[in-house]
Amino acid sequence: MKNANLVVVAALAAVIGFVVGRSTGTQGSFVRGGAEAVHGGDNGKTVADLPKDFLTDKDLTGVDFSGLSESQKYSVLSAINEATCDCGCGMGSIAICKKKDPNCPTSPAKIAKAIELAKAGKSAAQIKSELGGAAAKPAAAAADDSASVFKVDVGDAYVHGKADAKVTIVEFSDFQCPFCARVIPTVKQVEEKYGDDVRVAFKHNPLPFHPNAPGASQAALAAGAQGKFWEMHDKIFAANAAQQSIERPALEKFASELGLNMAKFKADLDAKAYQAMADRDTAQAQKLGASGTPSFFINGRRVRGAQPFEKFKEVIDEELKKADAALARGVSRANLYAELTKDGLTAPPAPTARPSNPSAPPPATAHKITDLGDSPVVGPKTAKVTIVMWSDFQCPFCSRVEPTLKQVIETYKNDVRVIWKNQPLSFHPNAMPAAEAAMAAHAQGKFWAMHDKLFAGQRELSPENYKKWAQEIGVNLTKWQADVDGHKQKAAIDKDSAYGMQVGANGTPTFFVNGREISGAQPFESFKALIDEEVKKADALLKSGVKVADLYTRELDDNAKAAPAPTAAAGEPADNGAPVKIDIGKSPMKGPANAPVTIVEFSDFQCPFCSRAEPTITQVMDAYKGKVRVVWKNQPLPFHPNAMPAAEAAMAAGEQGAEKFWKMHDKLFADQQGLGPAKYEEYAKEIGLDFGKWKAALEAHKDKAQIDDDMKIGTSVGAQGTPTFFINGKKLVGAQPFEQFKALIDSELAKK
Repeated sequence: MKNANLVVVAALAAVIGFVVGRSTGTQGSFVRGGAEAVHGGDNGKTVADLPKDFLTDKDLTGVDFSGLSESQKYSVLSAINEATCDCGCGMGSIAICKKKDPNCPTSPAKIAKAIELAKAGKSAAQIKSELGGAAAKPAAAAADDSASVFKVDVGDAYVHGKADAKVTIVEFSDFQCPFCARVIPTVKQVEEKYGDDVRVAFKHNPLPFHPNAPGASQAALAAGAQGKFWEMHDKIFAANAAQQSIERPALEKFASELGLNMAKFKADLDAKAYQAMADRDTAQAQKLGASGTPSFFINGRRVRGAQPFEKFKEVIDEELKKADAALARGVSRANLYAELTKDGLTAPPAPTARPSNPSAPPPATAHKITDLGDSPVVGPKTAKVTIVMWSDFQCPFCSRVEPTLKQVIETYKNDVRVIWKNQPLSFHPNAMPAAEAAMAAHAQGKFWAMHDKLFAGQRELSPENYKKWAQEIGVNLTKWQADVDGHKQKAAIDKDSAYGMQVGANGTPTFFVNGREISGAQPFESFKALIDEEVKKADALLKSGVKVADLYTRELDDNAKAAPAPTAAAGEPADNGAPVKIDIGKSPMKGPANAPVTIVEFSDFQCPFCSRAEPTITQVMDAYKGKVRVVWKNQPLPFHPNAMPAAEAAMAAGEQGAEKFWKMHDKLFADQQGLGPAKYEEYAKEIGLDFGKWKAALEAHKDKAQIDDDMKIGTSVGAQGTPTFFINGKKLVGAQPFEQFKALIDSELAKK
């Protein structure tokens, strides 16, 4: 899970349909500057060498490729056509997302990063690895794979329209997904345009990184049991589109407004009465390959993402012609859908692999992962290859890669060992408790048994289930419970997490194969290529006389030496061009006004990466007392529904003194999972505000204009993602470690 909340959904993991393989932690290159050399096999290549189905710079309006050599432009375009965009729309590659969705929150920042990496001398393969995306479909296929027909059973789904409509649209959706909300007006336009010729069936596919989606599905189904499914559907998506709450209190409010029997509605929610129905839908979506939302099947033909009306119209018009032809052959309208989809696929065809480039260089990054500690391990100490993985039990990509790891272990047997490190991400509320449950089992030699239970039940993570699974795997339940309740393993988990951040494993899953990094839920072939290389090197080392006990240390040393040197070392930050001048205005700040170094921070109170960066900023202020001031700029991202209200709450506090802003700031980040109006009021009282004055400013949206101005400034200087910092005007993106800040700050202080 790497890469930051650079304008991500996840997130966007960040995200996401999430067909990439990484939940993201930080984003932004550690290397900057204008090195012209292009690494490895890209040297001498131009845009003309790209596959014909790839989008080029001519297709990507609004992207600035100036300053790139032809080889660098090739590297960027190759990488962004191959890497999947993790925004959650399911369109495919980063390039396609940029072209097809001008409002995509992720692709612009991904492309900007790719350009930055190309200037730093990275090859296409290295850029793709750093972007964290799995291989995407070729451009044409990813944008439009509607040629194939799938057999999609409508089942007991709620349906708008007549049962004998000529065209059936089955929609797999998620009530918390911003793209699903965005497409609602388009679906309504389709229904208005085609009338009785079209019916729409709704199926549930709540994505695991949307914590409120399952509850919203239950609410819609509970309303459906009382004849109000579509009315509840509309209310939930209206709230989603307005970035308003869809948590339990809001759902009950909607139910009351619809005149439902509230006792029955609440009882159904408490009992999860319709969970089985939602689970069937989700299983069906997975089987069909509809892993992202929204996904539509129009008479079985798939349309991915929040596409414009014209795309739906194109497919529907074709299907109407087929339907009319079938009716002319004597097919009854009642049997029309079954007839048109009877020979459809029941699962997506296996992808055709693009020929690999045998000359492609190995991953650029290699780290000496020496602190293995008492981490859970599978495989012998004498293994020729050591894979150290950082993972998160709630991360969907971590779950997705588990079968691949099993295949690795089965294929290589005693030649490979796998070592587990915990990296529970802050936006996964169940990740830390699950990690504690697993490590408490590890204390009794039962880690991997609990590990398997947690991933198998990833959608059902809860204290009750941890205890149930602990009992099933045969631990001493009393000791296990005492360890969990006493948070006995938390220090070890925190140590894993901090070590992961230190070596760049700030997203999950991240793997180090004898120190060589693999990011995300990559396919078996990606692991195999690296492992085969490492086995050969290990055999050669052993033959040369290296002892088995020293093998891993020697492998780490050799790989670290072989890795290309970064363009700029941590202590020598490369020049990032002319510094950006940012109008500070009346923004909240801390530190002396005449400090030689000013850090302007664009941040979002709901962004997990912004939260993660806060201790680093505190460390900076402590280390450089009197020499640094920090200026806050608001950049509430549109897919964080609580970000704008939280920003308004903080800015309203700031009207009563700068120290009040920072106190509210600290409260908001300390309880990021609990953001909401009631909490803001609680914090306002706790920090001693004039509550009436604060509440009046909040209700009048008195500070929204300034927040909007911050956002415009952020966009104008390239701070589309959060957190983004400007250190005396020099850009630093993502929740970077202290050393990255130190390098830039020391460089600026040396100029004074």
